[in-house]
Amino acid sequence: MRILFVADVNGTPGVRAVERLLPDLREELRADFCALNGENATDGLGITPQAAERLLASGADVITLGNHTWRRKEIGPYLAETDRVIRPGNLSQHTPGRGLAIGETRAGAKVAVINLLGQLFLSPPAGPWEVVDDLVAEARQSTPVIVVDFHGEATSEKVAMAAYLDGKVTAVLGTHTHVQTNDARVLPGGTAAITDAGMTGPHDSVIGVVTELAVEQMRTGVPIRFRTAKGGVRLEGALVECGEDGRATSCEPVRVGLPPPEAA
Repeated sequence: MRILFVADVNGTPGVRAVERLLPDLREELRADFCALNGENATDGLGITPQAAERLLASGADVITLGNHTWRRKEIGPYLAETDRVIRPGNLSQHTPGRGLAIGETRAGAKVAVINLLGQLFLSPPAGPWEVVDDLVAEARQSTPVIVVDFHGEATSEKVAMAAYLDGKVTAVLGTHTHVQTNDARVLPGGTAAITDAGMTGPHDSVIGVVTELAVEQMRTGVPIRFRTAKGGVRLEGALVECGEDGRATSCEPVRVGLPPPEAA
């Protein structure tokens, strides 16, 4: 089985990149299943139901979220109803949605997707370590093919989680920092891992934000309203191959540039 993971979709440029690139990319990579992180899909902060539906219609089977889950007030009722868009499982149990989805490939094979939020520098209501074992056990009741989106700030925490879950899940794929790391690998127990799968959106920027605005805030400390940049748009992520037993056999980074309109 070949599983494509699309990293943090950032703003309108990221959504449009998914719409233009993902359908053909799935065919080119022979991807049986696609999970996608969409927590920045709407103006770089959160996601609306409308944006989620656009991403699902473009070929994503499951969408994961992150620390900006609640930025859009209309997302709560949507998460309460959908089984294809999930939020981190270690957010408050009193909020809508859940941290596990069971999707299917086009051939009918089941794939579990787990969403977790890192504890270091993000301070979720509960630590990911407190919920991960139960989520993995629940996923295993349906399928041995389990993909974990670990949305975290600290590289150490992502590496530690991948090591802890080695042999228990198919892949631990890091998101949140928007910079693709050069460590895609398969761990000894058969778990694919990458510390951060990158960003789908404008890379002529500071992790998706107009460069001048980000620099000005860092220089002065004065809050500035950020805007999503527009240039250098590309889709990033990872491609994982695994057997029916859920053990990964390969993990490769994915990076596809979006041609400018005049070249498209």
